[in-house]
Amino acid sequence: MKKKNIVLLSALLFSVSAIAQTEVTTGIMRGKDYGVTYVLPKTEIELTVQATKHIYTPGEFSKYADRYLRLTNVSSEPETYWTLDKIQTAVVGIPDKENVYFVKMKDKTVAPLIELSKDGIVYSINMPLGSGQKKAAPATPKAADNAPNVNPRSFLTEEILMANSTAKMAELVAKEIYNIRESKNALLRGESDNMPKDGAQLKLMLDNLTLQERAMTEMFAGKVTDEEKIYTIRIVPKEMKNEVAFRFSKKLGIVANNDLAGEPIYITVTDLKSIKIPEVDPKKKVDEGVAYNVPGRAHVTLSYNNKELYNSEIPVTQFGVVEYLAPVLFNKNSTIKVLFDPETGALLKVDRE
Repeated sequence: MKKKNIVLLSALLFSVSAIAQTEVTTGIMRGKDYGVTYVLPKTEIELTVQATKHIYTPGEFSKYADRYLRLTNVSSEPETYWTLDKIQTAVVGIPDKENVYFVKMKDKTVAPLIELSKDGIVYSINMPLGSGQKKAAPATPKAADNAPNVNPRSFLTEEILMANSTAKMAELVAKEIYNIRESKNALLRGESDNMPKDGAQLKLMLDNLTLQERAMTEMFAGKVTDEEKIYTIRIVPKEMKNEVAFRFSKKLGIVANNDLAGEPIYITVTDLKSIKIPEVDPKKKVDEGVAYNVPGRAHVTLSYNNKELYNSEIPVTQFGVVEYLAPVLFNKNSTIKVLFDPETGALLKVDRE
């Protein structure tokens, strides 16, 4: 029997007044049969990788940083480099075209209210719209936490600007930095000749002095601006050992798996065999009731440069089995409410109203 693509079926059915038995069959709707086609999900592992691009711009007095401010290892060359900050994992459900089902209602029955995702994955039965669990909104990069872009020359005195050499200018700027630090210490100790009248004025004066100090210090130490990037990588789980999940380069950031400019981040997935696969009785009808997944468990690790980045267990549909809710549940006068996990297709709750 051929299977067709799943389309969104919204609010097309109503509550159960079940008297006759409900049939569930794998495949598509045929002829005048009345019911709902739905699909079970299979698992993908979603890696959310947070990396930061750092752009270093040297200061114009970088050569004098050690001499006048005792700042060591200050480079006079611009540089761009990346850091790998965080890796998060999640389980994502995608339609499994090998597990398509059709709920057919027999004559003189009314089908239950079935909520589906836009991909046709079953969320719930006889529960309000929106009851199915929805995936959280994707992570978004944080705004760059960089200081205001201030021109340090706007704080320089006439004496500094009229200096006849770069070395002399650097020396005078360094003295101005030390003067600012002394002024801040005097304000904090209450020893300044021009003490503020209240706390708000004190804070304003300290903030202005700090801004001047930072801007002038960057003329020696340089400035680093940060740009955070978030990447999403999907992996279809199977048993694997030390396979390349993605590559990371300190110069380029996240690169393609086949780009040898990056160092590999390895993934290992181990089926924990938590679900015992039942033996199928050939005389027993398989497709009875409403189908749902019983996910297995997998042990997942991620490593980079022989360091472990992630180590945990996750549910994996492909390592489990498909089970069925008994049709008799939907043949009572009361309404049966069922909630599924849309990411794994697992049964979360069954209630009787």
